[in-house]
Amino acid sequence: MQLDVLSFACRSLDTSPKLSVEIRASFEFDRMLGNGEVVGKFEISWDALLDHGNEPFDISFPPVHGVHPSLTLKAAVLHPCDNHDNVVLDSIVESEIARETDAGHERFATYVTSKTVSHLNDAVQHFQLVLNQCPIGHPDRAAALTNLARARLEGYIEKDLQDIDYITSLFREALALRPQGNPDHPSSIYHLIEALTWCYSKENFTAVYIQESVQLCCNLLLLCPEGTYLCSIAADDVDYVIRECNKLPIDASDEGIYLRRVVLELCPLGNEHRPNALDMLARALRTRFKQCGSIDDLDECIQRSREAVSLCPEGDSERHSYLNYLASSLQSHFNHQGKYHDLNEAISLHEEALRLCPVGHKYRDFSLNNLGDALFIRFHQRGDVNDINRAVSLQHEALTLRPPGNPDRDSTLNNLANALRSRYDKLDVSEGLNEAIDLYRDSLQLRPHGHPLHHQALYNLSAVLCSRFTQTQKDEDVEEAIQLCQESLEALPSLYPDRYFSYVGLQEAYLSRYRVQGKSADLSLAVENFRLASRHPTQGFPGRILIAWNWIDAAERHSDPSTLEAYTTFFDLLDRHLASRSSAISRREAATAFRDAQSLPADAASCAIRRDDLRGAVELLEQGRGQQWSLASRLRTPLEDLDFTNPNLAHKFSELSKCLSETQGPAVSTDRAAADRAETQYRKLTEQWGAVVAEIRDLKGFSRFLLPPMYEDLQAAARHGPVIILVASQYSCSAIIVPTSGDPHHVPLASITLTDLNNLKDRFARAIRQSSRMRPAESRTDLIVLSRTIWEEIMLPIVNVLEHVLKLKRQSRIWLCPTAAFTSIPLHAAHPFQTKADRSKEPCLEDLYICSYTPTLSALIRSRQMMKKRVPPSFMAIGQGKPRAGKGKELLAVDSEIELVRKLVPATVHRTTISGDAATRAGALQALQENNWVHLACHGKQDREQPYNSYFVMKDEPITLLDIMEKDIPHAEFAFLSACHTAVGDEETPDEVIHLAAGLQFSGFKSVIGTLWEVDDAVAKHVVKAFYENMFEDLEDGGVMDCTKAAWALNRATHSVKTKVPLEQRMVFIHVGV
Repeated sequence: MQLDVLSFACRSLDTSPKLSVEIRASFEFDRMLGNGEVVGKFEISWDALLDHGNEPFDISFPPVHGVHPSLTLKAAVLHPCDNHDNVVLDSIVESEIARETDAGHERFATYVTSKTVSHLNDAVQHFQLVLNQCPIGHPDRAAALTNLARARLEGYIEKDLQDIDYITSLFREALALRPQGNPDHPSSIYHLIEALTWCYSKENFTAVYIQESVQLCCNLLLLCPEGTYLCSIAADDVDYVIRECNKLPIDASDEGIYLRRVVLELCPLGNEHRPNALDMLARALRTRFKQCGSIDDLDECIQRSREAVSLCPEGDSERHSYLNYLASSLQSHFNHQGKYHDLNEAISLHEEALRLCPVGHKYRDFSLNNLGDALFIRFHQRGDVNDINRAVSLQHEALTLRPPGNPDRDSTLNNLANALRSRYDKLDVSEGLNEAIDLYRDSLQLRPHGHPLHHQALYNLSAVLCSRFTQTQKDEDVEEAIQLCQESLEALPSLYPDRYFSYVGLQEAYLSRYRVQGKSADLSLAVENFRLASRHPTQGFPGRILIAWNWIDAAERHSDPSTLEAYTTFFDLLDRHLASRSSAISRREAATAFRDAQSLPADAASCAIRRDDLRGAVELLEQGRGQQWSLASRLRTPLEDLDFTNPNLAHKFSELSKCLSETQGPAVSTDRAAADRAETQYRKLTEQWGAVVAEIRDLKGFSRFLLPPMYEDLQAAARHGPVIILVASQYSCSAIIVPTSGDPHHVPLASITLTDLNNLKDRFARAIRQSSRMRPAESRTDLIVLSRTIWEEIMLPIVNVLEHVLKLKRQSRIWLCPTAAFTSIPLHAAHPFQTKADRSKEPCLEDLYICSYTPTLSALIRSRQMMKKRVPPSFMAIGQGKPRAGKGKELLAVDSEIELVRKLVPATVHRTTISGDAATRAGALQALQENNWVHLACHGKQDREQPYNSYFVMKDEPITLLDIMEKDIPHAEFAFLSACHTAVGDEETPDEVIHLAAGLQFSGFKSVIGTLWEVDDAVAKHVVKAFYENMFEDLEDGGVMDCTKAAWALNRATHSVKTKVPLEQRMVFIHVGV
C-alpha cells in the first residue's frame, strides 16, 4: 500500500476558518485506478497553520492496516484573496471507471467498520462493474481484479461470502498481469498469499493452499528486503505459513521434499522456526531413504539434524526430540554403512535425550524405546550381554508408558520382541521366545494391512516362528513363517530396501525346513533367496555381505553347487563396500567388522580345488586377498594403453583418481559433521570415478579394466619363476604352483591341518622369543625342530613337484605367496637338518632355490610393470640409533652400519647418508621420495592393533605406514629395511598383508628386504655387509645396479654368515618383490 494521493479543499480565510485535508491510499505503485481509498481526514484552522511560520510540521493520521500514515506540511501566504472571489478547487471530472472505483472504496470502507452485508454487496457490485469495463488488455484490469478480490476476501473472512476458489482466481489473474519487474508484482503476491492462508485455515486445512503459499512467500521475500513496508506487513503471513507447513505430515515425494527446502529458505539463520524446518526436512529425507535406499538422502538428513541440534541449546524444550531423531538417523546410517562411530554416537545422543526426559516427562517413552533399540543393535555387533539385558529393561519400561490405545505401542511391542528374540538366539534364553511371539502378534494387530510398517511386522513374526520351529520342529510354525514373508514381499515395491529382510526371512525358513525334512527343493529355494537378498541393490553393503557370508556357510555345509557363486558374491560386495570408504584406516575398520570371515579367501580356493578348478582357485584367492592394496592401487593404474586408445577418457580417469587420492579422509576426526561432509564428497567422487570406469570398459579391448584378473592375467607373476600359493583353509591345506606357462599344479598337504598350522605359528613365536635370550653359540634346538617340520610337512611335497614335474633347475627363483596362518610361518627357512649317507648335508629350501615373497600375484605384476621406467641410481642410507625418549632403546651399531653401507656402495653411484639429528621424519620422507635405492637402519614397530600405524622411529616423529603409502614414487627400485618387524602383518587380517615392507612396495619400491621379527643390530651388520658385497660384486666390471638381484644377494649373504650370525637372525630377513 502506498499513501500517495492527497486531496484537499480550502476557502478564503474570511469564509472558512479551517483547512480540510483528506488522505487517500492506493494499493498500486504503478497506474492508479480512481482516487484511491479514503483512509484519513484532517482539519486545522488557518491561524494554527500559519503559526508554524516557515518551519515544516508533521500531521499524523489513525493507523491503517497496522501502519501510521503521516504528512509533512509547510505553510506560507502567497497573496491575499478577496472574500468575494472564493476559489474552489474542483476535482477533475473523473471517468465512470474512476467514479465506480471510488464508490466501491467508499462502500467497502463502510462495511469494514459496520460489518453490514449490504455495504459489502454494494462494494462488490461497484468493483464488478469496473472489472466488466476493463476487459483483457485494459491497463487497469489488474487493479480492478485486485479491488474486487480484496472486497470478496474480506467478506469471506467475515463469513459473509463464499466461493474462495473464485477469489483466489481473481488474485491469480492479477498476479499474472503483473509479472516480475512490475512495480505491483510484490503486492499482488502478498494479496494471493493472504487469500491462500485464509483459505487454508477455513477450508479444513487443505494442504494444497499452504503448499502454494510457501513458494509465494519465498518469492515475496526475495523482492521485499528487510525493513520495507510490504515485508513488515507480510511477516505475520510468512510466519503463519512456516508454522503450518511444519505441522504438515511427512511427504517423502520429490514435491514434498522440495516444499521442505523452500520452507527452510524462509527460515534463515536466526529465525525461530529454523530448527523445526531443519528437523522436518531431515524427516522427509530419511523417509525417502527408507523407501528408496539412496545414501545421499540419509547423509543430508544427518547434516540437517546436526544443525537442528546445534541451534537448540541446553534447556530448550525441543532438544530431546532433535537429539532422538539425529541418533535414530545415525543408527540407520550404521545399518547401511557399517561405521561403528555412527552407532556409538547414536547411543551417546540417546543417552543424553533420556537424561532430558526424567521419570514423569511426557516424552520419556520415546527415549526409552529408542535407546533400547540402539543397544539391541550394538549387542548384535559386539555381543555384550549387558547391552541386551539393558535393552530389554528399557523396552519393558517404555511399554508400561504406552498402554493399549497409545499410538506408538506397536513400535515398543516390536522392539521388545526384537530384543527378546535376539537374547534367545544369541544366549539361548529360551523363556523369552514365546513372549517374543506374543509381542510380535500384538504388534501385527496394531499394524494391519495398509499400515506403513505392516511388512516389518510380518517378517519379524516370521523370523521368531522360524526360531521356534528350529527348537520344536512343528511344521505349522515354519509354514506360517514362509506365508508371512511371502505376504510381506507382496506389500512392497520391487526396489523397496526392506524387501531384503523378507528375502532373508524366506531363506531362513526354507533352510530350517530343509535341515529338518531334507527336501532338496527347500535348499534350492533357500539359495535363491540368499541370491536375491545379497543382490538387493537398495540395501546397504554390510547386510548384503553378511547374507552372502551366511550363504557360503550354508552352501559349504550342504555341498550346494552355488558355493563358488556365494564366495564370489561375498568378495565382490566386500570390495565395493571398502571402496566407498575414504581412508585406509576406515577401510580396514570396515574389513575387520567381518573379521570372522578372514579365512574365506583360502576357503574359497579350497572349494575350487575340491571342484578341480585350480584356475578358479587362483582367481578367487587373488580377488579375496590384499583388497586394501588392490583398492589403493586402482588409483595408480598405468594408463599407457588407454591413453593411446582414448586420451580423453584416460585424462578423465587420471584426474578423478588424483582427486580421490587427495580426498582421502582423516584417520580420526573429532568434528563429526566435517567428517560426514568429507565422506559424502568422497562417495560422490567415487560415483563419478565408477562412471568413467564403466565408459572405459565399453571400449574395445578394455572390457575387464580394473575387474578381478583372470588366471591368464595372473600368470604374468610367474614370468621369471613359479609362484607358490600356500592355502590354509579349515577344509584342507594345500599349495597351488603357478608355473611360467600352462595350468597350475595342485600339491595336497595332507599331513597338516589348519589347527596344526596355528600351533606351528605359536611354537615359532615362542622359539624366537626364547632364542633372543640365548647366547649366539648356543644351539637353537626348538628352531631346528620347527624348521624341519616346515620342510617335511609343507615344503618337501612342493619341492618334489618343482624338481620332478616342472623340472625347475637349482638356484632358480621361486616366489612364496602364503595365505592365512601360513603368513606367520618363515617358509623360506624350511630345512631338513639331516645328513646323507655320504656325510653330506641334505639341502634346505634356500640351497635349492632363491626364495622371495609376494603379498599377492597382482603386487608382483604391478612391480614388474613399473620396471619399464629406469632412472640412474641414487643411494640414500638413513640411520637413527638414538630415538627420543620413550621410543626405544639406543641402537649402538646403527652409525657404524650406515658408514659400512656407504663404503660398500660403489663410488660411481650418487650416494648420501643422513643420521642422528638429521634423520627426522621430514628428512627421511624426502629421502624416500628423492632416491631410488634406500637403506634404513632404525627401530621398527609393527602395530598389531592398527597396522597402518606401524612405523619407523626417527629423531622427532615416526614415519608411519600411512605416510609411506601416501608417497607415489614410480622411479623407486630397492629398499633394505634393517629394522624390526617390517614384513609381518596383523593377526586379525593376515590376508591383507598390511606391513611396512608391503607399504614400500606399494609406494613404488620394486624390491624390498624386510624382517619378520626383532633384529639384533649387533649381528645384523654381518648380514648387511655380506648382502651388499654380493649385490655390488660385478659393478667394478661395468655392471649396473639391479634390484632384481636382491633375493640372490640375500640368499648368498645368509649362507656366508652362518658361523657369525645365529639361526633366528639369519631367518629374520626376507625378500619381497621382483
